[in-house]
Amino acid sequence: MARSTYKFAGERERWAAVQTRNSDADDHFFYAVKTTGIYCRPSCSARLALQRNVVFYVSSRDAEEAGFRPCKKCRPNEPKQTNRHTAAVTKACRIIEQSEQTPSLEFLAKSVAISPWHFHRIFKSITGLTPKAYGKAHRSGRVRELLPESRMVTDVIYDAGYNSNGRFYAETPTTLGMTPTAFRAGGKGENIQFAIGESHLGSILVAASAKGVCAIFMGDNPDELARDLQNRFPNARLNSGDDAFNQWVAKVVGFVEAPELGLDLPLDIRGTAFQQRVWQALSEIPAGSTISYGELARKLGAPKSARAIAGACAANTLAVAIPCHRVVRTDGSLSGYRWGVERKRQLLEKETTASPKK
Repeated sequence: MARSTYKFAGERERWAAVQTRNSDADDHFFYAVKTTGIYCRPSCSARLALQRNVVFYVSSRDAEEAGFRPCKKCRPNEPKQTNRHTAAVTKACRIIEQSEQTPSLEFLAKSVAISPWHFHRIFKSITGLTPKAYGKAHRSGRVRELLPESRMVTDVIYDAGYNSNGRFYAETPTTLGMTPTAFRAGGKGENIQFAIGESHLGSILVAASAKGVCAIFMGDNPDELARDLQNRFPNARLNSGDDAFNQWVAKVVGFVEAPELGLDLPLDIRGTAFQQRVWQALSEIPAGSTISYGELARKLGAPKSARAIAGACAANTLAVAIPCHRVVRTDGSLSGYRWGVERKRQLLEKETTASPKK
């Protein structure tokens, strides 16, 4: 089937892609060299041919019908290496998800016919997690699914793939933010203080558990923010904040209005292992600075996980405390923000123009 060529429609544009070995062009055309009888992908590392000897084809089939042989370096007649790696990692993820315990690295690597060291590297590059951490995250997700439906916590322990009670109870407080029993009951028995303040960005709801601030929501309607909090903790006891707690709310509002003040509050962070890695990295971005999703992915050692990072940003319920508003597109433009792109723009403008605290 012919590939889309709208990005590389002209010969000049195609030749420029071949000269720079642009991998983005691999999905759009192939080039063949008349003097060698071989055709390649635009990104091929083979020695560059003279332009007068090069012809272009939309598909590998077209090139072969014209009498050209596939290059042995870039293998243009086979799926791209990145596609093969993605397929291998997808298969390994399914194996992990269907196993009672996370399989060993050696077993997973053998299952996809890749050496253990190389498999470990590409798995982390694509998912942002090691196979072991992926297994842990999957178990945590299963716990979230199973706890509300199960009468016995012990049933969940083994159904989710934990091989011991000790490991289950050691991991779940971090990912659930509360005991398994309380989570199963929708936060029943947990006390959540909250209050709503006002800022130039609209209403700001701040909520805290016994561990620290567990939610910072922004919006135009205070009642909707309160309902969102109720939905997040459906059976918890929601109480109006006392005077000490109201000082925390004032700190959050003050930080929004004057970012140079900083925000030093205890946080009750609840999320998967990967989400917490992303959120920790976000917390290290200085006020007034931004980073692209791709840059952040490379910083985490997972250059192909930009989309997963965007998902972690969207799952962040601690607005401004975990500054996902500082993540932008590669070209610097603003993308989606849980609390609205306009709020994201205003937060960045405030941080950029704020004078350092003296």
